[in-house]
Amino acid sequence: MFDFLAYIPLIGEPLTFIVPFVIVLSIVIFIHEYGHYIVGRWCGIHAEAFSMGFGPVLKSWVDKRGTRWQISALPLGGYVKFLGDANAASGGVDHAAIEAMPEELRAKTLEKAALWKRALTVFAGPGINFVASFIIFAGVVLYSGVPTGEPVVGTVNQLNGVKNELVQGDRLISVDGVAITTNEDFRKLLDPETFSAQSTYVVERDGQTIEVIAPYPYLPAVGRVMPAQPAARAGVKKGDIILQVGDNPVRTFSELRELIIAAPEDRVPLVVQRGSETVELIIRPRKSAYVDSEGQLKEKVQIGVQSFGPFEADMRSVGPIEALQIGAQGVWGMVTVFGQTISKLVTGAISPKNLNGPLGIAVASGDTASQGLLDLIQFVAVISTAIGLMNLLPIPVLDGGHLVIYAYQAVFKRPPNEKVLNYIMLAGFSLLITLVLYATFYDGVRLLG
Repeated sequence: MFDFLAYIPLIGEPLTFIVPFVIVLSIVIFIHEYGHYIVGRWCGIHAEAFSMGFGPVLKSWVDKRGTRWQISALPLGGYVKFLGDANAASGGVDHAAIEAMPEELRAKTLEKAALWKRALTVFAGPGINFVASFIIFAGVVLYSGVPTGEPVVGTVNQLNGVKNELVQGDRLISVDGVAITTNEDFRKLLDPETFSAQSTYVVERDGQTIEVIAPYPYLPAVGRVMPAQPAARAGVKKGDIILQVGDNPVRTFSELRELIIAAPEDRVPLVVQRGSETVELIIRPRKSAYVDSEGQLKEKVQIGVQSFGPFEADMRSVGPIEALQIGAQGVWGMVTVFGQTISKLVTGAISPKNLNGPLGIAVASGDTASQGLLDLIQFVAVISTAIGLMNLLPIPVLDGGHLVIYAYQAVFKRPPNEKVLNYIMLAGFSLLITLVLYATFYDGVRLLG
C-alpha cells in the first residue's frame, strides 16, 4: 500500500513503516482522547486544549466552547487538558489556580466534578477504544462475509509453476482418494506416504462429477507473511515455495513446521522458489507467543508464515446482528489474550521478550500496510483494543491508575495522601518507562537479528 515510498532516495525504506505507524497511532490516539473529551463535555467539564501530537504547535484554532484544538509537530501521541489540570498529561492538579477561580468556573474543572463524572470521563478513553475496535471488526465482517464451512471453492489461488484447474463454486468430493465432506477432512491429507506437488481433486461442477488437477493442499508455500515476524524481516514473500531449511529439503507445510521448531534460534539458511527463480535467504526463528486452538496462550519456535491454499474458503454474507456478535467476539478474544499475557508474564510462563514496543509496532504497521487496506484497517482495531487495555492497567500515570484513586476516594471518602501519591506516581512512571525501553530494546534485537 505504501510500497512506493521505498523508492525515495535515502529515506524511502524507513518511510514504509514510519508513515503507516504515524497514521495508525494518530487514528487510535484521536479516538482515545476524543472519548475523554466528549464524555467530559457531557459531564460539564471544560476542556482547555485538545492536541494531536506534542511539541511545537503547527496549527491551532479555538471552537465556540473555548477549547483550543491543535496539531503539534511530534505525532507520537496526544492529550486533552481539562480546566484545572496542572499539565497536558493530566498528571496533576493546579490547586492554586482552582482556588483562585470563581465558583461557577471551579465547577467546570475535572478536580471539582462529582466523583462519578471524573471516573466516567477517565474511563471513556479506553472505553471508546473498545467501541471503535468493535465497530471496525463488525464492519469488516459485513464487507467480507464469513466462511460457509462447506467444502466449496471460493477464490482460486494460482501458484507459479503449479497447475490449478479448480473453479470458483466447485464442491469437493475427494482429494487424492480421501473423501471430503467437511473442511476438517483436509487434515487427513497431512503427511502423505507418497508425495506429489499436484493432487487429484474430484469435484461437482454444474451438476457433473469431474476430475481436475490442483496443488497439494499443504505445499510448503507461503499464503501470508505475519507482520514483524522473522519471515517478514528475512524477506519471505507471499507465494514463495520453501524448498529447504538449513540442509533439509521440505516437501509439505507440516515438515516445514517441524524443521522450524527443531531449528536453533540462530541464523538459518532458507531456500525458496520465487516464480522462476531460486532465492537464498537467512532467517532467524524465534520462540514467540501464539494462541492455540483452545484459546490458550503458549510459546513455540516459529517464523510467522501461514500456508498457501489452492483456494480460499467459500464465503457467505452476514446480517448486522451477526456482524455485531462477531465484532464483540473479536474484542473479547483480545481482552482474554491480554489477560493471559499479563498473568503468564508475571508467573514466567512466557518470556517478556514477547512484548512489542513502539519500534515493533511501527514495523508491524508497515508490514500490515504492505498487505492491503483491509489488513491495515483491522490492524487499527487491534491496536485500538491494545491501547485501551494498556491504559486500564492500575498504574497511577495511566487511566487505570486514576480509576483506582477514584475508587479509594469512594471507599474512604477522602483523597489519598498527596505526598504518598506522588511517590506512587513516580514509581508507576518509572515502571512504564522501563517496560517501554525493555520492549524497544528487544524490538531492535529481533529486527537486527
